[in-house]
Amino acid sequence: MRQLLATLADVRRIAMPYFRSDDRFAGRLLLASVIALELSIVALNVFFNWWNARFYNAIEAKDWATFKRELLIFTGLAVLYIAAAVYQYFLQQWLRIRWRQWMTENYLARWLQHGVHYRMRVVGDPADNPDQRIAQDLDLFAQHGIELGTGMLGAVTTLLSFVAILWGLSGAAAIPLLGVSIPGYLVWAALTYAVLGTIATHFIGRRLIRLNFNQQRYEADFRYHLVRVRENGEQIALLSGEPAEGRSLLEQFTTLVANFRRIMTAQKRLTGFAAGYTQASIIFPFVVVSPAYFAGVIPLGILLQTANAFGQVQNSLSFFVRVYATLAEWRAVVQRLTGFEEAVVEGERLGRASKLAHEERNVGLGLDELTVTLPTGKPLVAADRVEVAPADRVLLTGATGSGKSTLFRAIAGIWPFGKGRIATGRAKKLMVLPQRPYVPFDTLASALAYPDPADAYPRAALGDALEAVGLAAFVARLDEEAPWPHILSQGEQQRLSLARTLLAKPDVLLLDEATSALDEPSEAALYGLIARRLPEATVISIGHRSTLGALHQRRLHLERQPDGTHRITAAGLAAA
Repeated sequence: MRQLLATLADVRRIAMPYFRSDDRFAGRLLLASVIALELSIVALNVFFNWWNARFYNAIEAKDWATFKRELLIFTGLAVLYIAAAVYQYFLQQWLRIRWRQWMTENYLARWLQHGVHYRMRVVGDPADNPDQRIAQDLDLFAQHGIELGTGMLGAVTTLLSFVAILWGLSGAAAIPLLGVSIPGYLVWAALTYAVLGTIATHFIGRRLIRLNFNQQRYEADFRYHLVRVRENGEQIALLSGEPAEGRSLLEQFTTLVANFRRIMTAQKRLTGFAAGYTQASIIFPFVVVSPAYFAGVIPLGILLQTANAFGQVQNSLSFFVRVYATLAEWRAVVQRLTGFEEAVVEGERLGRASKLAHEERNVGLGLDELTVTLPTGKPLVAADRVEVAPADRVLLTGATGSGKSTLFRAIAGIWPFGKGRIATGRAKKLMVLPQRPYVPFDTLASALAYPDPADAYPRAALGDALEAVGLAAFVARLDEEAPWPHILSQGEQQRLSLARTLLAKPDVLLLDEATSALDEPSEAALYGLIARRLPEATVISIGHRSTLGALHQRRLHLERQPDGTHRITAAGLAAA
């Protein structure tokens, strides 16, 4: 019961925001229409039940006139039923796609805002494969949520409608062995049958919830590693790593298959029971009602009406038996979305709780009483007071693993762990260029202008930026959409990243080994280009080449302390 209440609370937390959103009027209208059509279908089933009695009584009595009239009535009811079923399906799908669209936009916005996705990964994101949760789980949540919700409503409404009919038809029956009578015995018989079936179904199929949860995770992991092999094909080929990748992928696929086989076994048991239960439910009402018919107490029409009413009641009470497999999958989806939402909330909390304060002062960059830590809380980088003047060129050095890149992340505002103050100039634009730039799969113009849209810059400016960094051969391909991360070499990708800076014109530029794939003359030429094109920009570089010293005015060094912390110290002018 506790798990059920927790699941219902999770469902409410995931589902309700849509019906309070800007799209709430359309969502509520569609939901109301789906509910109205479901109630209409239940009402039509009640009419069909009464029609059964009249129609088969007419057959038994050989009443031709009544037979023809009932055929016409059936035709009208059938047309209404078909229309209700068709439009209910159509409106369900409409609601599903609108609901999914809103949830996708909402989840993407929260996941991508202010580095939340990065912080989730840094702390060891428990919500594995967020891409799968957004792309697949949200769709399954909307689909199964609507189906199960309308199904439950239909089951309850049908139960309330047909219990009254069945109670009136059943009367009282004597139990021969006990010599007692039970009012509404058909209702109690249907209830007993359904309750026993529901208990048995849960006992047989409860393992499916966890197995479905694991299967979705294994499928997503397998797809993710296939994509990694595709994206890193060149490195794998150069290292002749295909056998190792094949073994790794097959190991993951073996895990996936093993779990799927466990699902097959559990599903086989559940399907076997459900199939037997369904077949038995066809004949069970006739077994219960037929003694009255053969005793001459009721006519054929009433027998069939009673059997139909019994079947409707029993079917409503057996709702969970019929949908248990879907319910198990849906509960797994709810658990995965709940885990994803909790991870997003934690990422947001880390951003708000960070003690790294970002200020605006008339400096290029200022670090005051700064301590940058690892997620565990262990100090990594420290600075008492460091100030870089506007338009200064500074080289940051230190041993590998000393925290240079982590310091850049803290300055950029995506690393939340630590305390102290980080100051940049008022209304200044900061840009970080990593060693391995991000190049999206899009047109070259979009990749060049990223993260701005391609039309944010004049066409001539895009071409000029490419020419300036030595990529003139690609100017004619600006509108070409291609897998540019695989077409461009690492050096060309770094040149493209530097071309972005010429377009964006940042006030503070952090270069994290952003020219490591270039030869030294090309590196010097590009640093000269930055100095000419962005003379007002404050430039801070990370690099290990000795030739970089001549390209900067100052050098800051991360010096290891006895406690393992790396403290920033000034290393003088004209770094060597």
